[in-house]
Amino acid sequence: MKFENQIAVVTGGASGICQAAAEMLAEGGATVCIGDVARDRGEAAVQGIRKKGGKAEYMYIDLTQYDSIREFAAGVLKRFGRVDILINGAGWSKNTPFVDTDDAFWDKVINLNFVGPMRLTKLLLPQMMQQKGGKIVNVSSDAARVGSLGETVYSGAKAGLIGFTKGLAREGARFDITVNCVCPGPTDTPLMAEVPDKYRELFIKAIPMRRLGRPSEVADAIVFFASPQSAYVTGQVLSVSGGLTMAG
Repeated sequence: MKFENQIAVVTGGASGICQAAAEMLAEGGATVCIGDVARDRGEAAVQGIRKKGGKAEYMYIDLTQYDSIREFAAGVLKRFGRVDILINGAGWSKNTPFVDTDDAFWDKVINLNFVGPMRLTKLLLPQMMQQKGGKIVNVSSDAARVGSLGETVYSGAKAGLIGFTKGLAREGARFDITVNCVCPGPTDTPLMAEVPDKYRELFIKAIPMRRLGRPSEVADAIVFFASPQSAYVTGQVLSVSGGLTMAG
């Protein structure tokens, strides 16, 4: 897929699924801005792209802090002048029974997975509207569609992102802005590595393909929604889960 002269912002691009997506966008010719809270991994991801001849920069963002989001958005627009593609990919949770969670945990999970992406989108959207075009891809989770053991708060936050996707898709359509959502199933990422082995085994047993997804397999779906090939696709939710969920 070709992304020449496109400016792509990818949050969570320092590792896992969104690092793979950032690499694919850069390979297609986009200038990629990786936004992540992990400075070292973000810089390493950028260097990896540059070594392959791609164009990329890293900017710090903490999606749980509004001031950080605002500074990031302002920095992006000052540096690049516009955004053509926004991938809201950063996410985090910790496998914890709901009764053992507290307000601090709720705040972090909800802000990082739902409120933060909304805030960043709101800051970058006016420029997309002005240029009458853009691609927004939100990375939710299959946990949002069917629930997930030990991820109740995360499931709720990511479900909010699905609803946000559909509502914004209706508002963005008249500006030629598409908004779509990818829902990964259990995927072999650094976040999955933190999941206890017994839960990983349960995930794998429940997946018809009997394995975890690869980051690049989910990234393929993200990049499709970011590409011209999806010009007439908006407000859609795509599960990439090896058949774990098959609901329409």
